[in-house]
Parts: sequence; C-alpha cells; structure tokens
Amino acid sequence: HMAFFLQAKGGLLSVKGFHLFPGGIHPGEGVNGKAVTRSKPIEALPPPSRVILSMQQHIGVPCRCVVKQGDYVRIGQIIGEAAGFVSAPVHASVSGTVVAVAPCMMANGLNAQAVIIDNDFKDTWVPLTPVENPGNLTKEALAEIVRNAGIVGLGGATFPTAVKLSPKKPIDTLIVNGAECEPYLSADHRLMLVQSAVIMDGVSLVKKALQIPQVIVGIENNKPDAVTAMAEEAKKHADVTVRALPVRYPQGGEKQLIYSLTRRVVPMGGLPMDVGVLCMNVGTLAAVSRAVREGRPVVDRITTVGGLVEKPGNFLVRIGTTAEALVDGAGGFQKGVRKFIYGGPMMGSAISRKDIPITKSCSGILAMGKEAVASGESNCIRCGRCADACPMYLQPFLINQYSRADRHDDAEKAKVMNCIECGCCSFVCPAKIPLVQSFRVSKKYIGDKRKKNA
Repeated sequence: HMAFFLQAKGGLLSVKGFHLFPGGIHPGEGVNGKAVTRSKPIEALPPPSRVILSMQQHIGVPCRCVVKQGDYVRIGQIIGEAAGFVSAPVHASVSGTVVAVAPCMMANGLNAQAVIIDNDFKDTWVPLTPVENPGNLTKEALAEIVRNAGIVGLGGATFPTAVKLSPKKPIDTLIVNGAECEPYLSADHRLMLVQSAVIMDGVSLVKKALQIPQVIVGIENNKPDAVTAMAEEAKKHADVTVRALPVRYPQGGEKQLIYSLTRRVVPMGGLPMDVGVLCMNVGTLAAVSRAVREGRPVVDRITTVGGLVEKPGNFLVRIGTTAEALVDGAGGFQKGVRKFIYGGPMMGSAISRKDIPITKSCSGILAMGKEAVASGESNCIRCGRCADACPMYLQPFLINQYSRADRHDDAEKAKVMNCIECGCCSFVCPAKIPLVQSFRVSKKYIGDKRKKNA
C-alpha cells in the first residue's frame, strides 16, 4: 500500500532520497482512521456547564493553585501559577465560580489537584494585551510571553515551550512538526488547512526572536492538501522549506523527525539543541502567534473524536471539558465499543471513566471495538520483532523481563528511561504482550526514586 520504493540500508529506511529513522512501523489508517476525520472541519464544541482543570498539564513541576472555593474567575485568568522553571501556568477556560479544589483522576490513572469551575455561560474574559511591536521581540521577551500564556507542546508531549525558547546552545534549524503520524488523529491536519497563516506567523516570531537561519516543515505525504497549504504560505517567508515525508510511525517523535529531515542524530539522553535544532508542533506555533498577536493564553485545543461514535470529527474544545461531553458532542457511542482511549491508538491511555478531563495534551478521544482488545497474552518467543521495530535502539523483550520481575534498576541500566512509549513494540509482538505497560511501571518507579534521592 506504500506508493514509493523502500530499501533497507544499514538498518535505516531509504525512501526516494530520504533516510528515515531506524525502526518504526506503518500500522495503517483503516476505514475508521484518518480517512473518516481528515475531511471533517473543525467544529467548536459548546462550553460545558463544568470544567475540571488539572494543575499538572505539562512535563515538570505541578502548578501552585492560586484560587479557592467560592472565588469568581474569568476566562484567561491564571488559576495555577508555574512553580518552577520547567512548569507552565494553567488558566480558567470558562468564567464562573470555583466550586472545589480537590484531587481528581487523570487519564494516567493518578490523582492530581484540580480546580473545578461551574460555568456561568457569560464567557467573560480577562483583559487581553497584544504585543505592540511583535517584530522586535527578543528571545527572552518571547519566552516570557509564552510562559505567561501557559503554552506547552500541544502535539502531546506537553514540554513547557518557554523552556524550549531558552536554549543554552546555538540553534541553526527550526523544525516544524506537522507529521501527525498516529492513526485516527487529524487535529493537526485540519489546523494546517485552515490556519496555515497563523502557524507560519508563529514560525516567523520564533525564527526572528531566536535568530534561526532556516526552517524545515515536516509533513507526512498522506496529507497532500496540508503540504500544499503550508507550502503556499511558506512562499511568503524567507528560508522556510516544506518537506513531504513518507509515512512511517513514529515520525512525529522529535528525534525521529529530526533525523528524517536533517540526518542529525540526537544523542541518547540528549536534547534537540545538542544538534542545533529546535522542534515545535504546528499547534504550539499557532498558540505562540495568538499569545503575541492577541495576548491569548491556552484555554482550548483541537481534539479528534474517532472510532465508534456517531459523528466522528475534529472539535475545538475548552480545556477541562470531560471526555463524556466530547463524546456526546460527537453524537454518542455506537454499539460494540470495547475500549475507550484518551489520546491516539498507539500512545494513548485506555480509560475506564468518562469524567476524565481534557488537558492540553489531549489530541484525540477514541472509541474502539474488539480490534483494540488483545486476544490473550502468551509467552515471549524471542523473535526480536520488538527490537527491530524500536526507534530508540532498545531491547523491549529484555526490559519487559526486568520490569515484570521488579528488577527496575536493571531496567534502568537497559535504558528504559529512553523509551518514548510509541507502542511499536507492543504492536508487532506476536505474543500480544503489553510491553509499554511494563515500561511505564518501571519508569514510574525510577522517576519516584530519582525524586526521592534529589
């Protein structure tokens, strides 16, 4: 089904001049995948009567809550302050009254402190202050604006963008991530079609503030209309190139996309800035433009609702809306739903409750049928397919063995912390072993141990 020539060469995939990253898979989009939602326009979901806003919507230190029960808040008001350098504030997404500040369950199954607000449906905003001279922003000024707007990686990684805009090493290339390689998800695809000018404005602001010489936009070639839209907009800007990449999952991963576009290898445990690269998602760049031009913080995002729902589509949804409200907006479940997934089918988390709130990281909500339920786990047969598919050069079968034996220190030595949880290993495993689930257990143990030691 791939309309291009593939040749294995030195463990890497060579495709018409491209050298794609090692490992990876092509899981297929399916009749209920991108083909269903990529043609659906973005529809604004009516604001809910209540929102649940977690104080942990980013990688790093949780926010410090600055409101209390009974307070009246307006849209865009900071309700959670950044509590460290690697942190990002949280803003009210509706106007109304704070009815509680309490622990609430998130998609990862853990409780996080959250602010619960009852909507008064007046949509009262705090005063917004656009930047007067956007073209004169320094990188420090841009980073401060982005930090105050609560912008994080909206592709799903949720790394605070202000930290990315404060690199400690020279940057010569800005890579714009429009790959959106997961099946079913089409939020970034639609964004590139209708807001290409906004995205490219964000590119220009970052490029000028950080004095980055060149920009490369990477989009998988199963989105030809998005490639065309972004390429047309790129003509208005100097030193911006749009590249259509062969389909390969997880091409949207930072390290994988950087290699595909530049052949630079980010060292194990390193960051893109170590090879002179800054990588940003298209949604994040659009948010940067809105923060500068409008003074608007992150209070909503585009989320795909797909699978076994009556009206699959792409929705502009307020942060803190529950998954249940989003499914209701898509017409409700069809018959035969066996698994409810928060995120994409490869990297998302199966959830058992419909009151889980949408956070800045949520690019999709999927209702899956029996095809998403493993038929039954069997013993590892040492076939090595998981190692071949791993884009991070790990040995998943070995790490799984350590994790299940509670040998988490050995799992750490086997580099489990370098796992990007892409799910390629679990997808190709003929024994149906939930490998990523084991890795998450070890990573949680190791992370907690490191915090304790620190």
